[in-house]
Amino acid sequence: MSHSLKFFAVAALALGIAACNDNSAEKKESAATDSTAVKTDDTPESLDSAKFVAMIDGKKTALYQLTNHKGMTVAITNYGGRIAGIWVPDKEGKQTDVAWGMSSVDAFEKSDMAYLGALIGRYGNRIGHAQFQLDGKTYPLAANDGPNTLHGGKKGFQAVVWDAAQPNDSTLELMYTSPDMEEGFPGTLNVKVVYSVTADNALKIDYSATTDKNTIVNLTNHAYFNLNGEGSGEILGHTVQIYADKYTPVDSTLIPTGKLEPVAGTPLDFTKPAAIGARINDDNEQLKFGKGYDHNYVLNGTKGLYGLTHAATFTGDKSGISMDIYTQEPGLQFYSGNFNKSTNTLKSGAKDIHRGAFAAETQHFPDSPNKPAFPSTELKAGQQYHTVTYYKFSSK
Repeated sequence: MSHSLKFFAVAALALGIAACNDNSAEKKESAATDSTAVKTDDTPESLDSAKFVAMIDGKKTALYQLTNHKGMTVAITNYGGRIAGIWVPDKEGKQTDVAWGMSSVDAFEKSDMAYLGALIGRYGNRIGHAQFQLDGKTYPLAANDGPNTLHGGKKGFQAVVWDAAQPNDSTLELMYTSPDMEEGFPGTLNVKVVYSVTADNALKIDYSATTDKNTIVNLTNHAYFNLNGEGSGEILGHTVQIYADKYTPVDSTLIPTGKLEPVAGTPLDFTKPAAIGARINDDNEQLKFGKGYDHNYVLNGTKGLYGLTHAATFTGDKSGISMDIYTQEPGLQFYSGNFNKSTNTLKSGAKDIHRGAFAAETQHFPDSPNKPAFPSTELKAGQQYHTVTYYKFSSK
């Protein structure tokens, strides 16, 4: 099939808090039972292409599928640059959808999970008191998360339609120009994000940006993962290892205090593999603030594949699927789905249950513009922002 015909077929398939607070209410913890699992036909082919074709803000949305020759498929819409699904083989060789997504662009747009699967910008995570200073000037921002700014403001990159190009079966290029002072951020920011499915079953996300005025930038992706499969129940049995000896503790509004503290001796210690649910309900102030895990880990710089830092390893307890994260970023936000409350129906027919998925967002630290000791997120006019993250999947 020619590329143009393939695109037509896929686009006729056609559509980025909380560093993760997509919902505003907490649902009480429930034990993982069979009643949380939903059996459905959740395959790339089961997506109804027509439901991803729409016009939003005068621009056309579509759905694109990226594949390799080892059984991996990723579905992405240019509405918010959102991941709609990731299918990889489990330990039995069965195709398993490990990323939450919706069945249509309309469902994504109306969901109260505002950041589901989306590209996040201009600034991923929180900025305290909804303002920052740059070059001696104070820039006020929208307070869309209590007193703070979350994920770029009221209309961040998750809510725009990106220009898209698919040069081959395994690559999708997305472009967006953010006007000067959009959501209060200075400078016209030209952003390019390239999604690629690699030959070794990794999803590579390559972010780049330039600006005509000094500004701040912190781009990431807000995929929600359940390595046992969408609709398989809670993620509390997943094991996780995060290669970080320190984290950035937060106040009651989830803004970092500015300190870097050791994870040793706390429920936030994942330096050795542990189940997500093993200590999530411990009597700990940080867990109470986040209603579970919603914290930035200061990565050790452990050498990993692709010449990048090995950030973390997550493994599904039922599927045997592991996801290793490699990145250039100094931090990883681990969020355990604490604010999901079964108000949305996912593409599999399952609900977005409390702690039914987790997010693992590579990033610079939250509130870095107001914390001079943190790694800088400033991008000067004429310079290029560039960072790469891989989510690599395997099973055993």
